[in-house]
Amino acid sequence: MSKFVFLVPLFPLIGFLINGLFRKQLPKPLPGIIGSVAVLASFIVSVLLFNDVRNGAIHVVNLFDFITVKDFSIPFSFRVDQLSSLFLLVITGVGFLIHVYSTSYMHEEEGPHFSRYFAYLNLFVFSMLLLVMGNNYVIMFIGWEGVGLCSYLLIGYWFKNTDYNNAAKKAFIMNRIGDVGFLLAIFWLLNKLGTVTYYTPEQTGVLDLFAKLSTTDLTGITLLLFVGATGKSAQIPLYTWLPDAMAGPTPVSALIHAATMVTAGIYMIARSNVLYTLAPVSQTVVAVIGLATAILAATIALKQNDIKKVLAYSTVSQLGYMFVGLGVGAYTGAVFHVMTHAFFKALLFLGAGSVIHAMHHEQDIRNMGGLYKRLPITHLTFLIGCIAIAGIPPFSGFFSKDEILGAAYAANPIYWAVGVIGAIMTAFYMFRLYATTFLGKFRGTHEQEHHLHESPASMTIPLITLAILAAGSGAFGVPEVLGGQHRLEHFLAPIFATSEKLKEAHHLEHNTEYMLMGISVAVALIAAVWALLRFSKKPDLQEATGLGKVLENKWYVDELYNTIIVKPLNGFAKFLNSFVEKDVIDWVVNGVGRLVNYFSRQVRLLQSGQVGSYVLLMVLSIVVFFVVQFFVKK
Repeated sequence: MSKFVFLVPLFPLIGFLINGLFRKQLPKPLPGIIGSVAVLASFIVSVLLFNDVRNGAIHVVNLFDFITVKDFSIPFSFRVDQLSSLFLLVITGVGFLIHVYSTSYMHEEEGPHFSRYFAYLNLFVFSMLLLVMGNNYVIMFIGWEGVGLCSYLLIGYWFKNTDYNNAAKKAFIMNRIGDVGFLLAIFWLLNKLGTVTYYTPEQTGVLDLFAKLSTTDLTGITLLLFVGATGKSAQIPLYTWLPDAMAGPTPVSALIHAATMVTAGIYMIARSNVLYTLAPVSQTVVAVIGLATAILAATIALKQNDIKKVLAYSTVSQLGYMFVGLGVGAYTGAVFHVMTHAFFKALLFLGAGSVIHAMHHEQDIRNMGGLYKRLPITHLTFLIGCIAIAGIPPFSGFFSKDEILGAAYAANPIYWAVGVIGAIMTAFYMFRLYATTFLGKFRGTHEQEHHLHESPASMTIPLITLAILAAGSGAFGVPEVLGGQHRLEHFLAPIFATSEKLKEAHHLEHNTEYMLMGISVAVALIAAVWALLRFSKKPDLQEATGLGKVLENKWYVDELYNTIIVKPLNGFAKFLNSFVEKDVIDWVVNGVGRLVNYFSRQVRLLQSGQVGSYVLLMVLSIVVFFVVQFFVKK
């Protein structure tokens, strides 16, 4: 199968080129078909590779030497092992469903823009595949930058709207801040080890030579990598771009939040797990930042009324849980939650898109209600997504989140307690969203009610597929305490084997595990029932006051950033433009021009046209030359 590895990213790249170059020539349905088939082809190859890897194969394919300087070389190579093959399935599988969904959701777009949309989607998938398939940090970084570019293009897809353009710029700039940390970590690795390749047959890769790194090196490198992860995976303080990313089309939100961009930071730390295991300070920072992000985003989600904003802050919160898992050494749990989250969050976003489609672009849940009657498939699948994310068994979110909470308890019970508080809020705001949107009476306009209808099959089939996955994917990680074998843990064992040997093992008693599960499920159920009873008949329609107003305004973090960062930078830029640029640089440049012009005017006087003047100048020049030659040199 090694000779087919390059096909996985190649198919979406071809789709991008066809849809991008021929966007004005392709008839309306064709770009959607091309884009969807390209990702489907990648998914099929990914399945074959996954089966090969499951049987013990690891594929490393060197395509060409990317950078070569004397004895130093960085190859352009791909690595398909247990970790990357799992991510390939999630990216291409969920990505394909989102492409199919988009063919109907974006049908109102004009031909060239329709093609442009699918070109961007294909490029997004290509970049993410490059990120996870790269066999070294440089190739990962190329894909890393690619998804950042695509997020900018897709968030600002409706570029005639200035607010959407600002949201796209915000995402791009905040990601660049994190990328500086990633780049510095790469340079540090090159300086200390002379390589950025993960593994080599000669045992000379970064993850082979970790013993050569000092504690200071390990801590510095891992913290810089984490800075990059905070940008891509929206953690404090670089998280505010992700909710604003809702400016893009809803399928784009699903792609960014579920299958691609925001999981990049999780993948990078999971791939670098050995380095983090040997850097306990960095692990503590990752866990604490993850917990803080999970709680902060959950509190904000409690008072959001935009259906997509609730899900956006939910994503930020769930990413926080993944980082908690990474920070306490539960790498498998974090990757497991990436997988389950991809299914139920894609489901929830596409379900929200179905609601917005039916409501004719209405996104305020206060203007919805009673939609379960008119949108039965959307309603049922959305409910499954809510149960899954709330961590209620036997749906997938229970198994992955419980694994992270159990590991957090073993590492530090305070982590667990804070995590449970976040789980309570998760269940509450998700069922507040569900009850306000689907239950009770319809609160929209008569025209909206008249046009309410279930989405077409090309939108509902992806919803049904994702609902099945959201409900049943927990079966891959059933813990031994519940009679399972945790097949995902056994599958990923080779990736995390070294970390397991290096770290101190924390094993919980079965009774303790039962207690922790019972508490987390009980509080989630109580919060869910409370929200259902509270909002199904009396939705929260009034303007928030007090603390609710603070939460509705997202703790005024954006305003704080604008005050202490954006406005001073803009003021400094205006100063540079008005004074430094115009009064200094322009004065110097224009002065040089005026000086040259002045001397030109003086020199031209020498060209008088009088032969006598020319003879005199020649004689004077000869005299000067004679003086220099015979007197000055001596």
